Amino acid sequence: MIGFARARLLLPLSDSRGRDERIEDGYVTYQPDEILEVGAYTDEVGQQLLSKHGKLDVLGGTAASTVDELVSHDGVLLPGFVKAHGHDHESPIIGMVKDVPLTAWLDGAVNLFTRFLEERQDALSAELGDSPHFVTYLKAKADDLYYGITSAMTHHCNFSKYRVDELARASETAGTRIIIAVGSQDRNYYEKLLDIPHTLAIERLDRAVVKYADNDRITILPGPDQFFSNGPEILKALKAWARDHGTLLHCHSSEELGTTEWFKKEYGMTPVQYGHDIGILDEQTVLAHQVQTTAEDVAILRDTGTRIVHNPLANTILGSGMPPIMDMLEAGIPVAISTDGSGSADNQNILAAARLASQYQKAHHQRAQNLPAQQVLEMITIEAAEMLRINAGSLEPGKAADLVLIDLRRPNLVPTRKTNVVENLIWASDGSEARFVVAGGKVVKDDYQLTTIDVGDVSQKLSWLATELDSYAEQSGEVQGTGAPR
Repeated sequence: MIGFARARLLLPLSDSRGRDERIEDGYVTYQPDEILEVGAYTDEVGQQLLSKHGKLDVLGGTAASTVDELVSHDGVLLPGFVKAHGHDHESPIIGMVKDVPLTAWLDGAVNLFTRFLEERQDALSAELGDSPHFVTYLKAKADDLYYGITSAMTHHCNFSKYRVDELARASETAGTRIIIAVGSQDRNYYEKLLDIPHTLAIERLDRAVVKYADNDRITILPGPDQFFSNGPEILKALKAWARDHGTLLHCHSSEELGTTEWFKKEYGMTPVQYGHDIGILDEQTVLAHQVQTTAEDVAILRDTGTRIVHNPLANTILGSGMPPIMDMLEAGIPVAISTDGSGSADNQNILAAARLASQYQKAHHQRAQNLPAQQVLEMITIEAAEMLRINAGSLEPGKAADLVLIDLRRPNLVPTRKTNVVENLIWASDGSEARFVVAGGKVVKDDYQLTTIDVGDVSQKLSWLATELDSYAEQSGEVQGTGAPR
């Protein structure tokens, strides 16, 4: 049965209709693999839809055969949010090792947790009745759906690079689209994780891309963790693999001052200069963070067409700084906004990330016109989708049937109307108002309840896992693996 969603307001965010179009009493019809129609609703339109499709499966309603049953919600329909960079192994470590810089947090939280999962895999699986990795990743998918995220690029780093199958299963269970950037390291990192010879990383990609070749909602691509942890030989091989397979390459870059300065001293150039020097920067390269950026870096990024994912929540919490976003945009460098992982950002509230990105640029430059609400909303929808090369991020015929309905009855969003709906999403929303979420034409969040994930069960398991991690941390001692001085 054809799906039907109707709301008081609708934001298509489409190039074909104009990204700034705001529709009163808007509707969307969809089937599992695509959106069919988008536009302004009238009873005449409703009758035409019923005549064309027969009964319609109404979002938040029943199977409708009359126009009276085509119910409208007091909300705003817009494309499902697109997360261009994140990590799905971090949900259990929210609130851990705070008020420290990046490298200390990586060692004290991320490296500790991923090592804990590997070393205690069998015992944890026996208690949980499933892989602890799968439980962790499923909670991450629940976090995404809670905030209306239907597509994500997950940078699968550290020990997680060995757990592609569990992540793919979690995404399939949740019903979301996922791009898995499979991690690698061959220097300056925890020695148990080093891909020596570098062909180990290539073989890992080969196995994964063959396994998921027939799944159009799972994409595999190279995701070297950092420039400082990947030498030129492995990076060139990974970029060659990406070009041969027609994929992106995704990597962290210049996230934090200490590691960036150390890199410049150690290798005599910035990470961006290094990437350019070995020939891996182009329009199919996506760098996360790029906080520590020189004027020459901006020129290189512009000339090569490299894309940037800005993660303001994590960058501020870890004290890493903020990238020169306005300089990048003025240079024509494509920029998306994302959340990073839950461990560094402590949530997946992508509307909050968009708000902080705008807020900082306005204050830092003392210019209120910087990054208006419309622009940052595009940077978590259509701009992010274009960067990731997925057929999503806008509501228009032929695009993926991914959409979210934000509840406008919530007190913090009253009054919202056509003239201020975009501004209220960015400035007044607290991120929790995603009432309905549709992913791939399937209702995955129905009146605030997830339909594909037993949230109570996964939350209980994750809480137990976090308690076990605390005990492990007390016994195991410090992990140091980031390769740069703290």
